[in-house]
Amino acid sequence: MRVLLKLILDCEPDDAWRAIRTPAVFQQVSRPFTRFTSLEVGGFPQFWEEGDHPVRVSAFGRRRLRLGHQVIRVSFDESEPGTRVMRDNGEGLSGVLAQISTWEHSMAISAAPDNKTLYRDQLTFSAGLLTPLLWPMYWAFWQWRAASLKRLAPTWGSSTPSRTNLSL
Repeated sequence: MRVLLKLILDCEPDDAWRAIRTPAVFQQVSRPFTRFTSLEVGGFPQFWEEGDHPVRVSAFGRRRLRLGHQVIRVSFDESEPGTRVMRDNGEGLSGVLAQISTWEHSMAISAAPDNKTLYRDQLTFSAGLLTPLLWPMYWAFWQWRAASLKRLAPTWGSSTPSRTNLSL
């Protein structure tokens, strides 16, 4: 199943690109529904790098509601002129996350008029018979992400350091 977002963000494309590559922003837009804890030595990197990033996932920020472990598998694509894409083709390793057999998440950044950003976000996933049950939850979570991204985007400006908010 698929979940799609298409938004105009009130920031420049370079600022949006930097933000989606920042694990701190990933954590901000996931709260309060999902909490990700890095299992990498030293924790999350400052910016996502290509490769595997193991995490523990819990619901509603509570460790006792663990959803399992997963690998966020990051890659980048700039083959379409004017568009930068970050992909996660990771996989669930344990818990309910291990039931997801296909995970393809892409976030595309390109210029929009008035120094704004066109942000396109697509999740395609499959979990066998659980897919129709999981889709409404992912759809709702993606709507939350969209609202959070729109709210945070104006704070990502690099031209005014006091407005930059890429940390937790």
